[in-house]
Order: sequence, then C-alpha cells, then structure tokens
Amino acid sequence: MNFKNILNKLFSYTPPLDYNFTLPDSSNIEKDNLEKKDINENNKKSEDKIFQSVSINKEYMQVKYNTLINSDIVLREFTLNARGRQYNAFIIYIDGMIDSKIMDDFILKPLIIRNRNNLFDGPQNKVVSEAITNNITVRKVKKFDLANYLINSLMPQNSVKQANTFSEVLDGINSGNCALFVDTIAVAFDIELKGFKQRSVDKPNNEIIIKGPHEAFVENIRTNTSLIRRIINNENLIIENISVGKITKTKCAVCYMKNITNEDLVNEVKYRLNNLEVDSLLSAGELEQLIVDSNILGIPEVLSTERPDKATKYLLSGRVVVIVNGTPYGIIMPAVLADFLTSSEDSNLKVNFGNFLRFLRILASFITLLLPGLYVAITSFHQEILPTSLLYSILASRASVPFPIIVEILIMEISFELIREAGLRVPSPIGPTIGIVGALVLGQAAVSAGIVSPILIIIVAITGIASFAIPDFSFGFHLRYFRFLFILLGFMSGFLGIGIGLFVYISILCSLQSFGVSFTSPFAPVSIKNGNGYFLPPIWKREYRASYMATKKDAAQENISMKWKYNNKPQRK
Repeated sequence: MNFKNILNKLFSYTPPLDYNFTLPDSSNIEKDNLEKKDINENNKKSEDKIFQSVSINKEYMQVKYNTLINSDIVLREFTLNARGRQYNAFIIYIDGMIDSKIMDDFILKPLIIRNRNNLFDGPQNKVVSEAITNNITVRKVKKFDLANYLINSLMPQNSVKQANTFSEVLDGINSGNCALFVDTIAVAFDIELKGFKQRSVDKPNNEIIIKGPHEAFVENIRTNTSLIRRIINNENLIIENISVGKITKTKCAVCYMKNITNEDLVNEVKYRLNNLEVDSLLSAGELEQLIVDSNILGIPEVLSTERPDKATKYLLSGRVVVIVNGTPYGIIMPAVLADFLTSSEDSNLKVNFGNFLRFLRILASFITLLLPGLYVAITSFHQEILPTSLLYSILASRASVPFPIIVEILIMEISFELIREAGLRVPSPIGPTIGIVGALVLGQAAVSAGIVSPILIIIVAITGIASFAIPDFSFGFHLRYFRFLFILLGFMSGFLGIGIGLFVYISILCSLQSFGVSFTSPFAPVSIKNGNGYFLPPIWKREYRASYMATKKDAAQENISMKWKYNNKPQRK
C-alpha cells in the first residue's frame, strides 16, 4: 500500500477546485475584434479614395508605380477642354499593353483638340427625359456634371468605367487599361485599351483528332471564352470572372449552362475559387491542385483540355469549365473515371468505330498498369501457366543475362521513361531522332551485350505504346507511375501481390469523389440508366444526360430526333 501511495503522489494529478484567474468574456472579445476590423476597413477605404486634386493623385500614382525606376510606366500630362473651360489632367498606362493608336484617336484627340463639343459654354443642362401630357411638354433636366460629360460626350471609346478608389484604377492598369485623372473631380476613368501581342488561334498540339474542329485555346482568356461562345449560341451560357492571387490577381472564367448545370455544383466551384489564399496563380495546373480533394494515389479528379469543342461538349452535359488567364487549357469538373478514356473524336465517328476505340483504350490502360508486373510474377512464381515451348524460349533468352528479373525490368522501364522525357525536352527537330535512336540502337545494343532479354524488350515496348493510347496525359502519367508499384508486388508475391494491390487500388478509386460525384460512376455505385454507360449508343438514342450529374434538364434530345425518317411517331412529352 505504501508503494502504491508513493506512485499515486508521483504520477497522479488532481485538478484544483478553485482557480485564481478568470477567462475574459468571449462576446466582448468578438465585439472588440469586429470594431477594430471595421475601423481598419474604414481607414483603408478612406486612404484608398481618389482625391479631387490632380497633383495629389499624380504623386500617389508615381509612388505606387515607381515611375523614376520603371521604364515601361508612361504618365502623360495635358490640358483638357470641356464646356469652354480648361482642366489639368493626366493619363497613366503600361507601355506595350495598350493600343497607342486607339488612345490617340479616341482619348487624347477628343479631349485636347478644340471642337464644338468641348468649347460650348452655356447654361444648357442635360435633358434626361421629355414627355408630353395634355399638350404640355414636361422636361426633366440634370445639372452639368463633368464626370458624366466626359464619358457621354467627349470620349467615344466603347468601354469606359468610373473608378472611385485607387485599387480599382490599379487593377485596370495592371490588366492593360489606361487611367485618366482630371482635376476637380474625385473619380478616375478606367479606359479599356488593351493592345498587347498575343498568340493567334492554332491547331491543338496534344489532343489531335482527324474528324473534328482544329482550333485550340490560347493564353488570352477573352479569346478562349469567345471560342466557346461561337459554338454555344445561347444566352443561358454564363461566364463569371473570379480573381485568384493576392499579387497576380489572375482572372479565372467560370463557365456553365444556367438551364442545365446543377446549382450546387456551380456554388461549390465558386466557393473553392473564392477561398484560395495564395499570392500567385500562374497556370491551370496550379489551380487544379488547389481546388481538388487530395488523394494518396494522385489520381486526377478534373479533366484538362485544350479543345473548345471538348469543353463545350461537357458544358452541355452539365459540367463546369474554368479557364485561367495565361494558360491555353480549360479545367472540366467534375470528372469520372470513364471521362479519362474518352476522346473528342468518338462522337464524330460511327458508333461501332467509336466503341472499338474505347475498348482499345480500356485494354491499353490495363496493359500500361499491369503487363510488366504480370511478366515478373509469371517468370518468378507461375512458370507452370506458360506453354512449355514458350517457357524454354524465355529461359534460353535469359540464360546469358547476369541480373535478376526485377533489376532487368527496372533498367528497361526507367530507360524508356528517360527516352520519353528527353524526347519532350529537346528541340522539336531532334526529338523524333532521339526516340528512334534510343529505342532501336540502345535496345539492340542491350540485347547484344546480354544485359536484358529480347522478350523483355517486347514487353516494355508494348507497355510504352499502350501508354500513348490513353487520351488524357494526367491519367496516363498516373498509370505509368503506379506501374512500378505492381512490378514490385509481382516480384514479391506473384499473382497474390498483384491481386491484393488491385483490390486496394479499386477500393480507393471507389472511395474518391470529384466535386460530390463518385469517381467510379456509374459503375460503383451501379446506375443502369440511359446516358450512363461508357460505350456510346447510336446518336439517335443519346436522349438523356448522365443521371449522376443531377442536371436541371435530363433530356438532351427528343425521343424521335430524326423526324425526316420517323415523322409520324408520337413525341415524348
């Protein structure tokens, strides 16, 4: 008992009944924090407002843009004529990002050169409306306002906005606009004069098809949205802009069909974009990693495409497409497993040809993931399943190879990946040459030197060719990456290891979700409905959209689409 009491005194703890301190009231803390936050926001707003004095505004902009150091910041001062009076004014813009001819013709000339509009001096005010009642003319007039007069009478440029804060002005200048400041008015004018050089619309480089459009996205976000608008000639196409990045303020266009897409999906996408606290966003690949749910296998959960027709197809099926300014790719969400094995060309071909290609892609996926591991498992543990003649051929080819099978196949697989990567990084005229030299010369030299067996060269070549048949680069990269895991499982435990690995892999696939949609839909959970299958039905039977998208409009076409052939059949109500 004494020993027990000693242990209790040493290691046990009895909390005191009374404390000598008190916790502050949480409501008071929240109230104080809110008051401080409101005070800070009000101070920021007051400091951010534009001044009436043009000289103060000029000094502020010079400090903000470091005009003494920056060589591409242009600040042009001039005298503005309006209603017979002269005002000091200046414009500021970034050289190389505006169209100087448009600025000269539609901004500087109307404001500086004297004409009847800016020389008129009289008591006449602006007539807002005029109505005649009982032979009596009633007119509503508005007093002269310099800001409205400049926009409505002196500047013929199409897009001119009034800005009340410096932050709005800075955002416009940084995006390629021009800012106009005029003395005596506490507003600035954000004038759209974008004229920077950009790449023209060209053919797709990575998603090449034979039958179908040959246009690809470019780096300019407005060009990309116009490519989608040209295909979908409908007012229900909504394109919302969201800025991401505290420093870069990269524009992201959220595209969806208002009458088709589920509102919860749209709200989820916008919620994730609006809650990204990052300094910069430079590409669609970075955005993809920021908005998807993390998974240990690195399985892609959104589609990436450079084709406007593919993005349009998924928009009409109820998906959301996000386009990032500066990146020639669009992100399609949500995405399921079957989407990574489909191509834009499938719907342009006859249904039996398109389904044959889809079957080949499924076969290519299994070959890419499992063929090297199965070869290692068979040669190491399950030689009895091979025909005797084939087994003797494999043993004879490996008789002079000094390495075990695992070392042999890892050497060849890593060499193939090095050749693939080198072919992508070197200049384009040399790339095909490196691929041919690496595949033929090095492979033949390795066999002649007895480092690897000829049968292994065939296995690695078939696996590499199958990986090129997968349309989506991210999903193909994922299969290539996990191919090495199944090689190790096959070497350690044979078919048992590969079977356990497949079970775990498929279980993880079934547990994944992409923006609330099961990644393995419609196969797990099973949903046997029209429009849910992987293989394409005839085009006249594609009447419904996928049910797992929960779209507002299920029907994609009438049950009798070819009325020229079945004009007397009853229509679906």
